[in-house]
Amino acid sequence: MLYYFFQYLDSQFNIPGAGVFQFITFRAAAAFILSLLISAIYGKRIINFLRKQQVGETIRDLGLEGQQQKSGTPTMGGIIIILATLIPAILLAKLDNIYVILLLVTTLWMGFIGFLDDYIKVFKKNKEGLKGKFKVLGQIGLGLFVGSMLYFNDNITIKEKLPISQQIEDENGKRIVFGDAHKSIKTTLPFLKNNELDYAKALSFLGDGFEKYGWIIFIFVTVFIVTGISNGANLTDGIDGLAAGSSAIIVVTLAVFAWVSGNIIFADYLDVMYIPNSGEMTVFILAFAGALIGFLWYNTYPAQVFMGDTGSLTIGGIIAVIAIAVRKELLLPVLAGIFVIENLSVILQVSWFKYTKKKFGEGRRIFKMSPLHHHYQKLQYHESKIVVRFWIVGILLAVFSIVTLKLR
Repeated sequence: MLYYFFQYLDSQFNIPGAGVFQFITFRAAAAFILSLLISAIYGKRIINFLRKQQVGETIRDLGLEGQQQKSGTPTMGGIIIILATLIPAILLAKLDNIYVILLLVTTLWMGFIGFLDDYIKVFKKNKEGLKGKFKVLGQIGLGLFVGSMLYFNDNITIKEKLPISQQIEDENGKRIVFGDAHKSIKTTLPFLKNNELDYAKALSFLGDGFEKYGWIIFIFVTVFIVTGISNGANLTDGIDGLAAGSSAIIVVTLAVFAWVSGNIIFADYLDVMYIPNSGEMTVFILAFAGALIGFLWYNTYPAQVFMGDTGSLTIGGIIAVIAIAVRKELLLPVLAGIFVIENLSVILQVSWFKYTKKKFGEGRRIFKMSPLHHHYQKLQYHESKIVVRFWIVGILLAVFSIVTLKLR
């Protein structure tokens, strides 16, 4: 909203300084600061409100040290993250940008599903919350919506770099490096020199014309990633500060990818796919990062508030959609490695337990407890130490992910 207001002031009255709102970097920095202040300052008021409404967490006894002391801690704190993200994004981002619209819809969509889950747990006194099948249906629905928009919307295009022999200079002497904007379901394949993968090629066995069915593969991949990453974020939210801190690291890295992919100069220099208009996502992403960091003020050990599914499902959904939009979804196993390993630890634990119970009559475990962070708690590591070490691993994965821009 402020973007359009200052654009009007600059065009009509030529007010000094109004033109600075044209720059993505300025608006992104302002969004980060504003969201950080909202979550850190007004977060306390929301926590007090939740406490007055007796929106406390019901802790299941898993035999973990210090677990029962957390009973009654306000939950549904994801509301803080959502509000602190949406307010700066609405104020500072271009609201007619298709990528920003997708992220706003994702935030509200996943936030609503998470809120329903927390509401049932807290007010209906049902520890199971929203049934798993309804959560999955909501995630699949978002994946179908996002995948369809990314494929069918005419405003979502890419520009591919031309071979040197085809690069020419325009009438102003400026070299034309990229071809015309066009629809594509190509994505980035990390670590390879010719690092573009066309999903449609998975259907090449169909013969001539297989390309027109490529959207089926693309939407399937989108659904899979949205579901997997949102569940991974949900599982990671098990000890104070782990999900919010790990997510902040991932989100800041995705902001770098979004800004580079949407900037024709850096896309050319780094030899990456240029995605017109995607740079505007940086404003939303940094607002999201600021909200997460501000939330950490109250969520680090000992937590004054838990994000609940309202926060964790929203976080995972947003991260998945950003990665798909900037064509970096195949890098998520590295960048979001914390979420992936938490997911895998549960899958492996459950699968191995069922297999050994069927084969030996007694279920056996790989980990002392899953998700993985609970395994380390069972080994008597203090949760603060677990969280910080997970953050360090997350930072290393983020740095390595950024290096892949040139490491091929």
